[in-house]
Amino acid sequence: MATIALDIGGTKIASAIFLPDGSMLFNRKRLLKGRTGHEVGKLAAEILAKLLTIARRSRIQIDGVGVCVPGIVYSQTGRVWAPNIPGWENYPLQEVLRTVTAPDIEIYIDSDRTCYMYGEMWQGAAKECHSAVFIAVGTGIGAGIIIDGHVLHGANDIIGATGWMALQPPYKEAYDACGCFEYYASGNGIGARVRDAVRANKAYKGRLRQKPICRISAYDVFNAYNESDPIAVSVLHKAIEMWGMASANLVSLLNPQKIIWGGGVFGPASIFIDDIYKEACKWAQPLSIKQVEFVASQLSGNAGLIGAAFLAIKKHLYE
Repeated sequence: MATIALDIGGTKIASAIFLPDGSMLFNRKRLLKGRTGHEVGKLAAEILAKLLTIARRSRIQIDGVGVCVPGIVYSQTGRVWAPNIPGWENYPLQEVLRTVTAPDIEIYIDSDRTCYMYGEMWQGAAKECHSAVFIAVGTGIGAGIIIDGHVLHGANDIIGATGWMALQPPYKEAYDACGCFEYYASGNGIGARVRDAVRANKAYKGRLRQKPICRISAYDVFNAYNESDPIAVSVLHKAIEMWGMASANLVSLLNPQKIIWGGGVFGPASIFIDDIYKEACKWAQPLSIKQVEFVASQLSGNAGLIGAAFLAIKKHLYE
């Protein structure tokens, strides 16, 4: 009994075979290399077909396939919306993957934020938790939520779109594209706010002036922060404030045991978790915030892949 996991991102597809004890075999990554639309679906199906062949030759029985996607999964249809993959507005991913699998192999697809949460529940920081929130901060911001042992999906499978949390009045039209929280505190947001500040400050001669403004990324901002660059410090202090306020709202609303920080930004932003907690303490319900633990993901960027495997494996372990 084993499962195949695919973690489809905006730039690559990670894949592996997982045994029920969590052992990961044949872990591989394929870059999308500019693929869009159905070309990404075809690549995912190709990767799945190869792993099915490897499993058959290795005499490993595959009972299910779990797939993590960077967006919304419509559970009734198996179609997906993934804003980082052009052409995936209502893409029939389940149908495409079904073309390379036997009818008796179930295919389970869920959002990246839900898979992150499943991964942490199975092998990471939420192992002993019945109520936790995974805040994924990367290109955007999303949250996977488990309350009383149940992963939440919402009425239309759009739960956890925390990038749209309203944290900074007055409203700006710039929030339309990504939401207020993402505008200031996602990887894209941090890079954009620094680029705005460098353009506006003609007298600034710091580290971030050493490359074309349009190429400044969040990675550059963290490096500049480590050298006490004033623009990097200002933008990241704003992000810390936003991370603290947003997590305080989630703590007050959901009363979780843990807030788990992950995604590409955490990463380097893990050094700020204590500061984020201190900020959250200003805003959150006072009893709940004292009982919650803020921690970094323990899965080194594999939370989505591990969670995708758990989508299928949990059917055999717990049902």
